Amino acid sequence: MCNEDRSVWIVFNGEIYNHAELRPRLEKLGHRFASNSDTETIVHLYEEYGNDCVSHLRGMFAFAIWDARRNRLFCARDRLGIKPFYFAMTSERFAFASEIKALFELRDFKASLNRRALPEFFTFGYLAAQETLYQNVHKLLPGNRLCIDLTAENPQPQVTEYWDLNNVPPENPLGEAQCISQFRELFTETVRSHLMSDVPLGVFLSGGLDSSAIAAVMASLKKEPIQTFSVGYAENQYSELPYGRAVAKHIGAEYNEVILGPEDFFATLPRLIWHEDEPLVWPSSVALFFVSRLASEKVKVVLTGEGGDELFAGYLKYRVALWNLRGGPLYRAIVPQFVRQTVRKALSSEVGPDWMLRKLRHSFLYDPESFEQVYFDNFYAAFPQQQQPQLFDNALNDELCDVNAYANSMQYFPASGLNGNALNDLLYLDIKTYLVELLMKQDQMSMAASIESRVPFLDHKVVEFAAGLPARYKLRFSSGKYLLRKAMTRDLPPEVLKRNKKGFPTPIRPWLRNQLFEKLKVILTDGRLAERRLVKPGYVEYLLNAHRQGSSSATEGCWRLLNFELWCRIFLDRDDTVRSSQPTREHFAFCGPGSGKYSEVVLPS
Repeated sequence: MCNEDRSVWIVFNGEIYNHAELRPRLEKLGHRFASNSDTETIVHLYEEYGNDCVSHLRGMFAFAIWDARRNRLFCARDRLGIKPFYFAMTSERFAFASEIKALFELRDFKASLNRRALPEFFTFGYLAAQETLYQNVHKLLPGNRLCIDLTAENPQPQVTEYWDLNNVPPENPLGEAQCISQFRELFTETVRSHLMSDVPLGVFLSGGLDSSAIAAVMASLKKEPIQTFSVGYAENQYSELPYGRAVAKHIGAEYNEVILGPEDFFATLPRLIWHEDEPLVWPSSVALFFVSRLASEKVKVVLTGEGGDELFAGYLKYRVALWNLRGGPLYRAIVPQFVRQTVRKALSSEVGPDWMLRKLRHSFLYDPESFEQVYFDNFYAAFPQQQQPQLFDNALNDELCDVNAYANSMQYFPASGLNGNALNDLLYLDIKTYLVELLMKQDQMSMAASIESRVPFLDHKVVEFAAGLPARYKLRFSSGKYLLRKAMTRDLPPEVLKRNKKGFPTPIRPWLRNQLFEKLKVILTDGRLAERRLVKPGYVEYLLNAHRQGSSSATEGCWRLLNFELWCRIFLDRDDTVRSSQPTREHFAFCGPGSGKYSEVVLPS
């Protein structure tokens, strides 16, 4: 779209929820609108405020503006990174896109591996800085803007940050009742703004507190029953469907679900890696695609609960990390070193049930005292950096010996270390790193099914409100989301308010050890991974054996290698046959508003 005299042009991806509020002021200032589009509002904001136009926007966005009068390009990405923005410089050309694969349509630009990103990738599964897993492909970080001035002697992209999150609570915070009241008002207003649409809307409903809260507020704002969509598995211990059904019945919603099995799960991996452009980090990406495709049968836009855990400390890892960071120094001060070494050696021995060893390894009984190992290696790392010399080929180890896998993430950690604001510091770190990858998954998997997903928890007003809350309003009595639970007491059934976070569970461990093991083994040992001379074939064999014997850490390593190898075949080898396999069928269930009944049908892919 363009302005009145066609001198300013924009390409835009996203939604601006406050565009109707901005429009009257811009019209008073003399701007003439040719449409009712939120896109055109950005054009006139840029004309009026220049680079500062982004500070007026409330929504999710990635856009580029060409200013012919000033001969400059202006680009921006929303504050939290809900919408993606990738770019590349090739000789004297600057290119940008919402998907990385679009950049490889340039005649002089081919996909190649960013080898120096491998330590961070194999640790986290994602990169926390501007780099990607592709050489010379970058992402514009959340809350950043980019300018290229073609009148300059040597035009180059100039990137600056326009927004950051202040996570320091005020000295005199509001009382609990006031905070709950203010949050309910803000949250309801935010959900209402996210319902702006000319097409049918629904909500992804996991049965957890975040999505249930959005569904409940959404139902209170709509006259007709809302559409809810859930995904689960035949394995009951991994499925949250009973909670989704209960919430849908409680709020009188239309309920829809899909059951995902191991064969369809595995067959879909190459296709979804193609959509994400990078290896899948979490198995939940697959579940997200299937529930998005289910939703596409009835709606075009969905609201999701993404972000609630990072705002209100919903993950168990925050409680465990704080316990380790506080209890570890005392343990090391009291217990003799030889006793600590004996305990750690015992926990490393693989003697004992895997579930018990896994829990104990998350404690200060096993972890050293560095923050990177206590937090990152404990909860994120498939291959901690100290383990990578065993994984990587010797030549690659020599090449990457100066690369710190944790450096990009640690730039968001206080230089002086954790202090009295420890919980908010951990949340800030995750909002700047982990959450950005979750949002990329959310966007790419929903868009792969032609669904637009919206995330009310990540409206920047809600994020700023939550960041300013004292830790006691988030984490209390060893339970997270204290204020959110209190705020939703009248709206949700007790079993949802009291349940612990499950984290979109997937039966990936039993599937990969049983039904899918032979397929996993073929991909990791057929010779193509070994020919890349990046990882040691002998160590891959060791991981497969440990995984088959029940080691959960080995399973995580096998999952990371599986997705990496499939990604290499699709994007680096350009092997189109990898994406040829497709799921055979899907199991859907539907039920009416508040009925609590549903019937299951089988639909072709």
